[in-house]
Amino acid sequence: MRASDGDRERVAAELREHCADGRLTIDEFHERLDQVFRSKTHAELQLLTADLPATDLRAVAERAQTAAEVEKKPARNELRDGWRTWAFASGINWMIWVAASLNSDGFVYPWPFWVMIPWGLVLLVMVGKSRGSKG
Repeated sequence: MRASDGDRERVAAELREHCADGRLTIDEFHERLDQVFRSKTHAELQLLTADLPATDLRAVAERAQTAAEVEKKPARNELRDGWRTWAFASGINWMIWVAASLNSDGFVYPWPFWVMIPWGLVLLVMVGKSRGSKG
């Protein structure tokens, strides 16, 4: 019986899982993957996985989804850490400015804005990009 693109994709996913589990070397995986997309029948596809144990493709999909969720969390943490660092550095700069202002005879230019504004704009752009990648 002729194989569909979906059948080939399922076998390719199964081979990826076996490679990730260490049952196939990278070279074997690439060879079999090439053969998967050249296969025309179910029998040809079955030959490519005949020497491998059965794989639960639902578990593969769940692991892929979990991995994608794990990848999103560090990005959120990095942004949160970026804002915390920005706030901390800005606070220190303002304390230095206040101390300098109290010890001077006249007006002291509020230079901390030159640190806060560009850095804050970069963080805002990063927030916009991370929100754009979600949708």
